[in-house]
Amino acid sequence: MDLQPGEAVLCGLPLFHCNGTCITGLMPFAVGGTAVLLSAAGYRTPAIMKNFFRIVERYRPVFFSAVPTVLSVLLDIPVAGADISSLRYLVCGAAPLSVELFRRFEAHSGMKILEGYGLTESTCASAVNPRDGERKIGSIGLRLPYQQMKIMVLDETGKFLRAARTNEIGAVCIQGPCVFKGYVEEIHNQGIWLDGGWFNTGDLGYQDEDGYFWLTGRKKELIIRGGHNIDPAAIEEPLYKMPQVKMAAAVGRPDPHAGEVPVVYVEPVEGSSLTGEEVLDWARQHIGERAAIPKEAIVIKHLPLTAVGKIFKPALRWDAIRRVYGTELEGLTDLLAKRTVTVGEDPVSGTKAVFQVELTPGTDPETFRRRLADRLQRYTVPYEVIIL
Repeated sequence: MDLQPGEAVLCGLPLFHCNGTCITGLMPFAVGGTAVLLSAAGYRTPAIMKNFFRIVERYRPVFFSAVPTVLSVLLDIPVAGADISSLRYLVCGAAPLSVELFRRFEAHSGMKILEGYGLTESTCASAVNPRDGERKIGSIGLRLPYQQMKIMVLDETGKFLRAARTNEIGAVCIQGPCVFKGYVEEIHNQGIWLDGGWFNTGDLGYQDEDGYFWLTGRKKELIIRGGHNIDPAAIEEPLYKMPQVKMAAAVGRPDPHAGEVPVVYVEPVEGSSLTGEEVLDWARQHIGERAAIPKEAIVIKHLPLTAVGKIFKPALRWDAIRRVYGTELEGLTDLLAKRTVTVGEDPVSGTKAVFQVELTPGTDPETFRRRLADRLQRYTVPYEVIIL
């Protein structure tokens, strides 16, 4: 980072997160610099975001780290003549950055974005686009010194088959002194280690002929429509080009025929009257892969975020399942007095739907269970029935 003694770094990510602790926390201390803490809640504080460029003008930081959602918010904040010339660059990671958002933000702020990649298990950083060399927009850059990275082709059980060829998609694996030794609970260590101490990050990507790494998504985030693998980015990227779209997230919705189909959740820019049909019209015109065109676009005020500002896709998948199972339940209204459907994480199956129902007087519980099972037999998400 070439941080010099006396220079300042903005720290807006939570201090329980490895970036807040290590990159914008301990690193400036290590060279005699200053960490400017952007309040206890950091980027999640509305007043901080509203006054972000004035804060930069006041404290003269040379860089900061952020996630794409932070840049999306700052894109709507006018620089308003603030002197932000002290910022040499910003580092963006934790989630894929839309190429369109990248270009919009650099034009808006005049800053240089360095896209990087890492995870808590590797002490935050494994690769980054070079500060002074070629930046390949959309890539996560080159591996850092002392951090080994390889793309490996694995079999269906997660075992090593061979090293991937140039530009061939495979599992992103890392090795080195920064990589942790394993999770506390042994059950979580199953299937994550390859021979030679390589850690399988669970991310998919490839390495190009220049050594730059590119992410193509997480294996579990792929939308599998009738055996056809769909990368959510193929849906999200075109939607970010819509002026009214602030954030977009594509997930798989259960489907009785295709297994799952893509749907997209969209957060519009403030003041927009964007509709789901408008999003779908845009998608039909701009998404080149026919199978990737969403079956539904759901416009919501705010997308769910993690504590560090990443879009929390599990909540969207749960909502998509809830909607589908709720629709199926509507076919049994003659048996029901009251009904609710909730979907969430399950320690055994990963995800589970729970039906809480009150039956109409005289309804046989086993009749209801049988008819519900008939309606849900083609879906793969497990469920539980609670009769009140």
